[in-house]
Amino acid sequence: MKPGFVYIMTNKNKTTLYTGVTSNLPKRVQEHKEMYYQQSFTSRYNLYILVYWESFQEIGDAIFREKQIKAGSRQKKIDLINSINPDWRDLADDIENIMDIF
Repeated sequence: MKPGFVYIMTNKNKTTLYTGVTSNLPKRVQEHKEMYYQQSFTSRYNLYILVYWESFQEIGDAIFREKQIKAGSRQKKIDLINSINPDWRDLADDIENIMDIF
């Protein structure tokens, strides 16, 4: 089974949030930072800061969690981010080798 990750990205002013799901978090975050998909929501709104993530053994669980997070209010997303990352620092360096455990 493929692992799964759910994550939240924001911009430098922390005005816009994006919740996504992927099976390779470091690769996907790098794509956001490089604006690999130029017409994507994250590229249009310059969302390149990883402020939250969760890992799952199976991608299906990550998809389920993504839907839960997306269904919540903006305030719930902010509370979720603040629960593990109150300074809203970029967590990209923290996940550099995360795929090694899978």
